[in-house]
Amino acid sequence: MSQATNEAVLAAAEAENREFLVFSLGDEEYAIDILKVQEIRGYENVTRIANAPDFIKGVTNLRGVIVPIVDLRIKFHLDNVEYGGQTVVIVVNVADRIVGIVVDGVSDVMTLTPDQIKPAPEFGVTLSSDFLSGLGSLDDRMLVLVDIDKLLTSEEMALVDSTSNR
Repeated sequence: MSQATNEAVLAAAEAENREFLVFSLGDEEYAIDILKVQEIRGYENVTRIANAPDFIKGVTNLRGVIVPIVDLRIKFHLDNVEYGGQTVVIVVNVADRIVGIVVDGVSDVMTLTPDQIKPAPEFGVTLSSDFLSGLGSLDDRMLVLVDIDKLLTSEEMALVDSTSNR
């Protein structure tokens, strides 16, 4: 095999691998596509918005941009939602909108090959499987892969827009 052919094969293999940002919510590990992540910030107090759903904590000013903050722990109906030193906001870009999502902590960035990603189950998960792009397994870890675009549905994003524009 020539050097160019070998490099092309390696490039094709790497193109299929996907990188995910791994974060925790309660006792579970979740992951989102790293390409959606703009930055990770410490949790700061936000400006509450009247009549917003519980999971929309409010808005914050991020370098002149008003960013809605969504608490995934509340959205996923987790008990004992506490804000501590590990609580962070993952700033994501979803459908050309900047949104902050509150999680318990971020652990690492993980590369998964296509054979490490399994289809999402249709039952037994705390959230609708519509939000899941699959389950990732690496050694003894199981990651719930969240499709952040589907999670923050257009209906909810419209709600976020209407609350942040008041």
